[in-house]
Amino acid sequence: MMESKSFPGTVDSLDSLREYIGELSQQAGLAKKPTYSLKLAVDEIATNIILYGYQEPGIEADFQVLSDITPEKLVVILEDIAAPFDPLTKELPNTQDLTLSLEERGIGGLGIFLTINGVDEFSYEYADGKNRNKFVMKIAAT
Repeated sequence: MMESKSFPGTVDSLDSLREYIGELSQQAGLAKKPTYSLKLAVDEIATNIILYGYQEPGIEADFQVLSDITPEKLVVILEDIAAPFDPLTKELPNTQDLTLSLEERGIGGLGIFLTINGVDEFSYEYADGKNRNKFVMKIAAT
């Protein structure tokens, strides 16, 4: 059964979102490093939702965090009502870009690239008027 928690679509929510992801990771028994990676990934996508999905077009709305913990994995889904935006269609930096200095590199794309690399599975869908960014972290068998 998925748990759901709602956050206001403002930058002020990011701290409590990070805390909440930390709590979920603890409940799931996720180790420190994967917990950090998950927090980073969720933070990156949530920041995009808030700044570009909500604030830029002037939408005042909440976003939902859905979560499910099984013995094998922790699933976190960010749901928002902003315009459809698939982070995976944003051009990811290629290996050549990564060797360039920050000044030479194009703006953006890197956050999402790092984000998706840090979680075990990432997927996106637009359904029922909502963006759904799904993160999956496998829980290592101890």
